[in-house]
Amino acid sequence: MLRTIAELEAQAGAKPAAIDLKVIDHLDGHACRWLRASPLAFAAFSDAQRIDVTIAGAGPGFATALDEKQLLLPRAVLDEPEQARQGRGVGLLFLVPGIGETLRINGSVANVDGETLVVAVQECYLHCAKALLRSDFWQPAQPAINGVGDFLRSSRFMALATADTALNTDLSPKGDPAGLLAQPCEGGIRFADRPGNRRTDSLRNMLQRPHASALLIVPGHTQVAHVQGMVSISADPRLRQPFTVRDKTPKLVTSIASPSIALRPSSALARAKPWTAVAPPADIDPAAIFAAHVKLHKARGLGAMVARGLVSIPSLMRKSLDVDYKRNLY
Repeated sequence: MLRTIAELEAQAGAKPAAIDLKVIDHLDGHACRWLRASPLAFAAFSDAQRIDVTIAGAGPGFATALDEKQLLLPRAVLDEPEQARQGRGVGLLFLVPGIGETLRINGSVANVDGETLVVAVQECYLHCAKALLRSDFWQPAQPAINGVGDFLRSSRFMALATADTALNTDLSPKGDPAGLLAQPCEGGIRFADRPGNRRTDSLRNMLQRPHASALLIVPGHTQVAHVQGMVSISADPRLRQPFTVRDKTPKLVTSIASPSIALRPSSALARAKPWTAVAPPADIDPAAIFAAHVKLHKARGLGAMVARGLVSIPSLMRKSLDVDYKRNLY
């Protein structure tokens, strides 16, 4: 079992400094356009006692920017609005149907009244979500499901909520084919950590606070499985081997011990109807968003100058997104 950042980095590698170049501290025009097109978000909330996760969904544009530093969410769009309490840390993951990237917004709950909540934005960035591709998220299926066991075996996508002791809250997407996302283990469940955006925020959080909440999704279904419990991270080859896909074995696996598991309907998923869209909006270009966010990043050193030169050509970024990611999912 991994216990320290040094042990984590020995297995997964150090967090590259360039990863943070695409992170901005406000909602720019690209982020606002994404929000106008998004009917669905996963939301994590944390305080010193608990880490929670829920879904927000309605028509496109249900979340709006009050200004560059504040995001407005109607409480009615949340499956569990009671999770959104003033002062709690927030991690949000916004999806646009048909697009393989997600918009991530992190911060804290600045204010809650009877009908709305305001999120103070601390981080905003586009995430190249291999999880959506691995899970084939935008291709719905209707497998026969009879109870929690069938649901877990059929699940292909997970929204994993973690937080550190300072309430920096992370909502990380996980995706795999059915049967390989979450597997039973000695009274709990286990899932793989596969290559992603290499921020390793959720892993670092779990080393500080060994607790997580997760929602498991079967694309096409409006039920979700909520899983919550104490976690541990391992590099044991015997635990990693069952998650091998395309001859690639993950470097790490996470176990949730003696979790609470509840199968419940999601009104947010039913309202959002994420699997009914015919095509993504033509005016949302992830390559242009990546380029713009790097240019907006305030802490520009030599690495930022080099990265700015690379990503200023959208066609190169698009090639990376459409070819390299699909070829190197695992």
